[in-house]
Amino acid sequence: MLIDADAMLGRYPRRDVGAGTAEHALAAMDRFGIDEAVVSHTLSWLHDPGAGNRALLDLVAGEPRLRPCWVMLPDTCGELGAPDAFVREALDGGVVAVRAYPGDHGYDLAGPDAAPALAAVAEAGLPLLLDAPQVTLPAVERIATTHPGLPIVVGGLGYRLLRQAAGLLSRTANVHLGLANLSSHCGLEWLVHRYGRHRVIFGTGAPTRDRAESVTRLLWSELDDDTVAAIGSGNLRTLLREQARAA
Repeated sequence: MLIDADAMLGRYPRRDVGAGTAEHALAAMDRFGIDEAVVSHTLSWLHDPGAGNRALLDLVAGEPRLRPCWVMLPDTCGELGAPDAFVREALDGGVVAVRAYPGDHGYDLAGPDAAPALAAVAEAGLPLLLDAPQVTLPAVERIATTHPGLPIVVGGLGYRLLRQAAGLLSRTANVHLGLANLSSHCGLEWLVHRYGRHRVIFGTGAPTRDRAESVTRLLWSELDDDTVAAIGSGNLRTLLREQARAA
């Protein structure tokens, strides 16, 4: 069973990667054998997090295979309301994770402005999803150390950050790496051997990355079946505090 922890809905304005609808996403998931996906909205990333978060719930309504992920902001400008209210609204809407784009949204995720929002997210038990180009790994480490109960998944690493990521994994217990763009030769196998299979989460970066990349990297790896199953879905279910379901 594969659950994509790193996917988006909504039209992407910089190139044609599809219609961005739930129907389009589900059809692509079926093609690659992906059972479920945790999805955010391009509108929340590229324009207005509040409007995008609300639009996301409309897009995934009635689609149990698509699990909503909201985008957070610090409360300095009041766009999303007080952190506790934001988290309550997210949970009421069935949101299963929170994503942050501090690079594009212009704030320091590890600084004092974002601290109340991160504390509320951690208290609610919602995983925090990040893209490596959006935040430095030292900042991720400061957040992980400050909030040791907050699950953090960093995707889009690429091979050039693996040495830094290795140090981060060594010094933290709540940081995990996403599979999207984990492109070094046998890098996945090395990470599992050194840090354990529980530190890697399946994600594709779709639709801006081809889903086939992460699917092939996992299913054609040299890992045993139990490890593939854990990375494919079990580890994320643990972060979401869900019981495993049969595929």
